[in-house]
Amino acid sequence: MSDAGRHTVTFDESAAGERLDRALADALPSLTRTRVKALIEGRCVALAGGQTIEEPSRKVKTGDVVVVDIPEPEPAVPQAQDLALEILFEDDDLLVLNKAAGMVVHPAPGNPDRTLVNALLAHCGDSLSGIGGVRRPGIVHRLDKDTSGVMVVAKNDVTHHALSKLFAAHDLERIYTALVWGAPRPERGTVEEALGRHPVDRKRMAVRKTGGRAAFTEYWLDKRFGTPLAPIASLVGAKLGTGRTHQVRVHMAHIGCPVVGDPVYGRKSRNGGAPEALKAFPRQALHASVLAFRHPKTGENVRFATELPEDFRKLVGTLNSVK
Repeated sequence: MSDAGRHTVTFDESAAGERLDRALADALPSLTRTRVKALIEGRCVALAGGQTIEEPSRKVKTGDVVVVDIPEPEPAVPQAQDLALEILFEDDDLLVLNKAAGMVVHPAPGNPDRTLVNALLAHCGDSLSGIGGVRRPGIVHRLDKDTSGVMVVAKNDVTHHALSKLFAAHDLERIYTALVWGAPRPERGTVEEALGRHPVDRKRMAVRKTGGRAAFTEYWLDKRFGTPLAPIASLVGAKLGTGRTHQVRVHMAHIGCPVVGDPVYGRKSRNGGAPEALKAFPRQALHASVLAFRHPKTGENVRFATELPEDFRKLVGTLNSVK
């Protein structure tokens, strides 16, 4: 029988001072503490007043009323779904595609299907590499849901191993195009700031002086929109020297130029005088425009470049009229 659904737990003084994950596991004996922790970190636990709880170590107080929403169990194996894919190149070893914004790469809580993996299973059948596990077959690297652009997928285990080594050694070229608020100064430079989990909000990344992983982003200004002294926004290129989670988004925000539309690292307070199309852009304006690497089997250097998606192009077109 499934435990899916909403469960409400009221704590008395006997639970006061306990870690929330431990107290909930005691109150809901069908759930392990590990499962409770995952639910908390997945934003499925809240106080009755509506405040989401994201820290499993939060201390319980007498009288706390906690609501736990347990999602329906997901299929153990992703199902093939016939979804549109823009394939740039394909052979017996790998597939290169232009991922659309809005598509999640692999099934996860909240996105059980209609992902890139579901589409790849329909397109490739059983030929995908199994190294990524049943939930991530063929997946060597990822792009955020609302980031568009070039990705490579492995179709066999030998290729998966070889591509993984390239990504781990950063022995490939990855270039992003981003529309950012303001304009970077200097117009060309390198951000060398270590990245790690935010100390409070664990779903975010942050520049860390200690405990982070080295991260390098080379950037350059392509085009400035608005007046030279007070630009509204600018189009920038960003070349990854490493491949950390949210790297371009965090590094651009760190130098004072967050990506337009970024719901996590953006700064709405500074956008008051911007065109409405810019303020209302519904996703981060970030596109993985170039991916170049040595083909694991042929040894050929291959390079794939894609144009900005339509919504991104329209936004840039609107900004071209800004004086």
